[in-house]
Amino acid sequence: MASPFNVLNGNTGAGGCGAPVFLPGQHPRPPWLRVRFPGGPNHQELMRIMRTLDLHTVCESARCPNMGECWEHRTATFMILGNVCTRSCGFCSVPSGRPLGPPDEDEPGRVAEAVERMGLRYAVVTSVNRDDEADGGAHIFARTIEEIQRRVADCKVEVLIPDFRGDWEALAAVVAARPDVLNHNMETVPRLYRRVRKGAEYGRSLELLRRAREIAPEMPTKTGMMLGLGETREEVLSAMGDIAAQGAAILTLGQYLQPTAEHLPVERYVHPEEFAEFRRAGLEMGFKHVESGPLVRSSYHAFEQEEAARG
Repeated sequence: MASPFNVLNGNTGAGGCGAPVFLPGQHPRPPWLRVRFPGGPNHQELMRIMRTLDLHTVCESARCPNMGECWEHRTATFMILGNVCTRSCGFCSVPSGRPLGPPDEDEPGRVAEAVERMGLRYAVVTSVNRDDEADGGAHIFARTIEEIQRRVADCKVEVLIPDFRGDWEALAAVVAARPDVLNHNMETVPRLYRRVRKGAEYGRSLELLRRAREIAPEMPTKTGMMLGLGETREEVLSAMGDIAAQGAAILTLGQYLQPTAEHLPVERYVHPEEFAEFRRAGLEMGFKHVESGPLVRSSYHAFEQEEAARG
């Protein structure tokens, strides 16, 4: 039987999870931040397929605490466009710098092959920021959606996209490929943006959610925030209200956890009861589904979230 272990994992890229580390001088980790080590036959099979096709998942690279549960339920999150991000956010453990080359044009086909071989029911596709590309890598997102839909018609596809620096034609290209859910994470409250999300703008991210909804009203939009970075309860509720006003259907709220000593510290651990309060408030604001809890990450229970949003 798998044994439980403590995890410390911050977000990576557009909303994954960072590697678990134990940092001296931090607040003692509360007991609710414990999960079982990932294992099981599906987990092992999926890992073997990923290595064979030379692909990355946020689940693995970040050692997400929910990886075992998600993979056993045939849900996985792929990270495309390389593993070097052109931005350097204070919460993110993905390496930043200049990408080694242009996007891999064969990657969409390999992702679709992996989805088929893994027998996935729900695939989430995310990426690093590629500000070095004219379209931010949007055409690779679009082709990945199309390839998955072509090869595995009954697998739903969610994309977790960057802001494309406000290039709305790039956004439209992704939406035109008809993903089942479009996600773009707000990450934090406006006051903390400059410190937490370098290169991003709060208003621009809100506009992305609004424009996606306008382009495809039938497609659920989704976003998420990390808590524990120094935000107040009032700031969280205000940001939730801003997001709800853009028509977003799904909201995820989870605990920020520091990936390394060089990243932003955890200011506090949010109690599960407070997460439950935010969930109730979000449903009252009009969200179709709110996933709120210490270990919640963008893709956690993604299949159920999509069903709730359309239900």
